[in-house]
Amino acid sequence: MTRIFTRLALATLATTCSTMAFAQASMPAAPQAATPADDSAANDEILVTAQKREQRIADVPVTVTAVTGAKMASIGVNSLSEVAAYIPGLQIQEQSANNPGFVIRGITSDNGSSQQGARVTLYYNGIDISRSRGAYQDLFDLERIEVVKGPQATLFGTAAAVGAISLVSAKPEPGFSGAINGSYGNFNRTQVSGFLNAGNDVLAGRIAFGYKYRDGYVRNIAGDANVPNQNQGGVDQDDLNGQDQRGLRGSLRYRPSDSITADLVLTYDGQRNPGTAFKSRAHAPTGGQTGDYGYAELSGSPYSEAVLGARKLGLTRNVYDANLTITADLSPGITFTTVNGYRRFDSNEVFDADGGPAAYLEFAEDAKGDQWSHESRFAFEGPKYRASVGWNAFFENGFQRVPFATEEGTYLACSVAPAYVKIRDALNGAGLPTGTACVAANRTIPATRATGLLTGGRATAIPYAAEFTNYGNNDTYSMFADATYIPVPALELTAGARILIEDRQSGYSSIQPNSVILAGLGTQTSLLGTVNINGNKFVAEKSFTAILPRFNALLKLNDGVNLYATISKGRRSPVVQLAAQRTAFGVGPNLQIVPEEKVWNYEGGIKGSVGPFSGAASVFYQTYDGFQVSVTNNGVTTTQSAGSANNLGVELEGNLKIASYLSVFGTFAYIDGGIGDDAANGVFAGNRFRLQPETTASGGAMLRLPVGSAMLYATPSVNYRTKVFFELPNNPAISTPGYTLVNVRAGLEFAQGRYSVGGFVRNATNKRYLIDAGNTGGGFGIPTYIAGEPRFYGVELGAKF
Repeated sequence: MTRIFTRLALATLATTCSTMAFAQASMPAAPQAATPADDSAANDEILVTAQKREQRIADVPVTVTAVTGAKMASIGVNSLSEVAAYIPGLQIQEQSANNPGFVIRGITSDNGSSQQGARVTLYYNGIDISRSRGAYQDLFDLERIEVVKGPQATLFGTAAAVGAISLVSAKPEPGFSGAINGSYGNFNRTQVSGFLNAGNDVLAGRIAFGYKYRDGYVRNIAGDANVPNQNQGGVDQDDLNGQDQRGLRGSLRYRPSDSITADLVLTYDGQRNPGTAFKSRAHAPTGGQTGDYGYAELSGSPYSEAVLGARKLGLTRNVYDANLTITADLSPGITFTTVNGYRRFDSNEVFDADGGPAAYLEFAEDAKGDQWSHESRFAFEGPKYRASVGWNAFFENGFQRVPFATEEGTYLACSVAPAYVKIRDALNGAGLPTGTACVAANRTIPATRATGLLTGGRATAIPYAAEFTNYGNNDTYSMFADATYIPVPALELTAGARILIEDRQSGYSSIQPNSVILAGLGTQTSLLGTVNINGNKFVAEKSFTAILPRFNALLKLNDGVNLYATISKGRRSPVVQLAAQRTAFGVGPNLQIVPEEKVWNYEGGIKGSVGPFSGAASVFYQTYDGFQVSVTNNGVTTTQSAGSANNLGVELEGNLKIASYLSVFGTFAYIDGGIGDDAANGVFAGNRFRLQPETTASGGAMLRLPVGSAMLYATPSVNYRTKVFFELPNNPAISTPGYTLVNVRAGLEFAQGRYSVGGFVRNATNKRYLIDAGNTGGGFGIPTYIAGEPRFYGVELGAKF
C-alpha cells in the first residue's frame, strides 16, 4: 500500500511541473546542468577532458564523441542504452541494471565473474567503476558523457582495452538555482527528477535526485488467480521488464582561491526492479504461445525465498559512491590533480532461467564488491610542449555467488544433457514426455510426475539446492606519462605509456550435494555434474606486468579542421580462473591461467567545423591476439582464448545548423569485426563479434521556433541497426534481425524557458525486436529470449528557477 501511495504522489507531482528548457531540460525525468543555455547550445563547441585537460574535441588526437545533458534532453533519452544509440561505435545492452553489457567497436565487457577484468572502462567523475555488477549508473543531472574509442590505457587505466565511457555529473555553481521535471505515460511510466544549487565563489553545493517507475511490459501470469490450471501457484509474481529505481547525489565545491578547486561527490543508486522476461521458445506459458513477444509464466522455484534470497523474481541493488577531486595550480603551466574514490555495490537478482512454468532452472546472482581508487598527476604546459606524469592505485574485493534451486525429478525430465539420456528413455518408456516436451501444450507439466516414477512412488517431490561462488581480490599499481611536442603551431606529436603491475587473487567455493534420485539409481553425483567442495574455499594468486604505449599526431589544417592519427596498444588482464576438479586423490583446485588479450589499434581521422557544419570521420583497424570469450555450461561461465581476431571500421558523425531555429544531426558506423577465420581458432573461427551490428545509423532534427510568447520545440529522431548475434559461436537462432526505432519529443516553453509542457513517444511504430538471447538457459540447451521495449508515450512537465 505504501508503494501505491508513493507512486500516486509522484505521479501527481509529475503532472504539476513543467519541462525544463531545451538546453537545460532533462530527458523525461532526468534533470541536467543548472546553467541555462541559449537556443544554439546544441551546436556550441563542447569542451572535453578525454586527455585529462580541457580541450575542444577537434584538438584531441583520438576518436571521441561527447553528448551534453542538453542534447540528451532534447532527444529525450535518459538511460545508457538509449544514449548509445546516438553514438557511433557504442552499444550498451541493459538486460538489467545488474547485468549491463558495454560494447565499443564490437568488443563486449559484461562478464560478472569477480575473477575477470573488464575491457571497457566506465568512469564516473574520474573514477573507474567498470566492474559490471556495480557499473550501471542512472543519468540524472549530468553535464556530459564522453566516449573515447580505441585502447586508452595511458589515459584511463588497464580496463580501457578498447575504449572508455566517462560520465561527468553537473557541478555546484555560484548562485541559487534549481529545477524539477517529470513525466507520466503508459505502463504507469512515472519519472521525476530535479536539483537544487546554492552557494558562492568559495563554497557551493548541489543536491540532485532521480526516480523512475514503470510497470513491466511483459505480462507474467504466474500465480494469477484469474488464469486456470496454474502450475506453480502460490506466488503472485510481478509483470516483467519493469523499473523501480531511485538515485540521489550530493555535490560540494570548495574554491578557497583561484588556484585550488576541491569537488566532493556522494551518490546513491538503487533498484527494486521486477524480474527479467527470459522467454523460452520450447516451454510455453499456460494457454500461451512460445513466441518471443507474448506473455510469460515465470515464478522461480517454490523454494525461492529460502534458497535464492527472495520470494519474487527481481533485482534488489544498492550502490554507494564517493569521490574527491582536488586540482591545484602550483605555478604558471604546472597543475597537480588528485582523484580519489570509493564504490560499494550489493545486489541480488532472482531469475527463472528456463523461461517457462516448470520449476526447472531457478537461479539467483548475489554479487557484492568494494572498490578503492587513487590517482595523482602533474601536468606541465608550455608553448612547445605539454606533458603529464602520474601514478594510480586501484583495489577491488568482491564475490559473485550463484545459488540454484530445482526439483530433482523435474530437472532430470526437462534436462537435455547427454548424461541423462538413459533416465529420459526410462521416463519416455513410462509414458512421460521429457526434454523440451517436459512442459506440455495442454496446460500441464508432465515433468512433475518424474520424481514419483523414478523413486517408485516413494516420493512425489524432492527439492534440490546448490551454489557456487567466485571471489576476486585484485590490486593494480601503475605509473603513466604523456608528452606532446609542438614543433610548429600546426603540428602536435604525442607519445605516452603506462607501466603496470597487477596482483590477481581468485577464489572459488561450491556446495553441490549429490542427487537423491541419482544416488538411488547407483550414481553419486550432483545434478549439475559439478564438483562439491562443501563450502570450502580454494585460492590462487598470480602477478602480471605490462607496458602499454600510445602514439598520436595532430595536424591543424586551419582554425576549424584537424587531421589526426594514432597507434595504441590495449590489454585485457589475464584471468586467474579457479574452480574445482576431481583428482586421483579426491577433490582439488582446477586452476587455469587464461593469457592476456592484446590489441593493437591503428586509426586516423578528420574532425572540426566548416561554417554551419561540424563533424568527424574516422577509420580504424585492430588486431587481437589471445581474444577472450565467455562460455556458459550448466550455469557456470568460464573464459577461454578464441585465438586471433581483427576489426575494421568506419565511424561518422555530423551536425548541420540549417537556420537559427533548425539543426539536424546524424551518425553512422560500419564495423566488420570477428574471430580470425583460422582453423587454430576452433569453433569460433570466422564468427562475428557478439552484440555488434555490422552497420548502425542514427539521425534527427532539432526545431526551436518562436510561437507568439512561447517557444515550440520538437526533436524527431531515428536509429537503425543491422542483424545482431548474441553469442559466440554465432547461431542464427540466437540473434535478432535488423530494426529501426523512431522517437519524437515535442512541446512548448513559456516565460523564457522557465516552464514548459510537452509529450514524447519512444519506439513510435511499436517495432518488435530482441535485446538478448541465449542467456543462462542457453548453457543448458534451452536458450531464452528477452524482448525489447514496446511503444512508450506520455506527457512531460517541468519548471526551473
